[in-house]
Amino acid sequence: MYFFYDISDSLFQFFQRGGDVLYLIFILGFVVAYLMIEKIWYLRFEHSSVINSIVTDWEERKDKISFNSVAIRQMMISDAATKINKNVELMKVCVMVAPLFGLFGTITGMIEVFYLLAVTGGGDAKAMAGGVSKAIIPPMAGLAVALIGNFAQQYIKNITQRESDMLYHKLVIE
Repeated sequence: MYFFYDISDSLFQFFQRGGDVLYLIFILGFVVAYLMIEKIWYLRFEHSSVINSIVTDWEERKDKISFNSVAIRQMMISDAATKINKNVELMKVCVMVAPLFGLFGTITGMIEVFYLLAVTGGGDAKAMAGGVSKAIIPPMAGLAVALIGNFAQQYIKNITQRESDMLYHKLVIE
């Protein structure tokens, strides 16, 4: 019981030290995590049935050699890749924006530091430490979200290429 209290207390202190921008970065991180989980769910449980359906549709075709058939084959492969890449653009936007929110946190933290320098004349180091932590924590969190999201994007890109190649070889032109 105390374990969860300690974790929630630590998270609360972390968000207090990081400032309001950290909440935006947390939301972006949550969106990236949701999109990653959704993509893993799709690849694990739904993608194989989509591939099997496409292969079955192709095998049931009588004409597999004409120009139209080759175009339909390419469309089937493209549709499968599109289903894998669903919401990847949203993930890319979140990955690009997260470090910018971190930079915004740096700016707001430094504004607070300079304000406290002006008000106290530089004599209150404890007050300035709060502004410095608000200037340092958000970029760290933003870069962490961007780094994790970047790995997820690369993983999805590799899977898309692999699955497209596999489907390309399964849909044989006769």
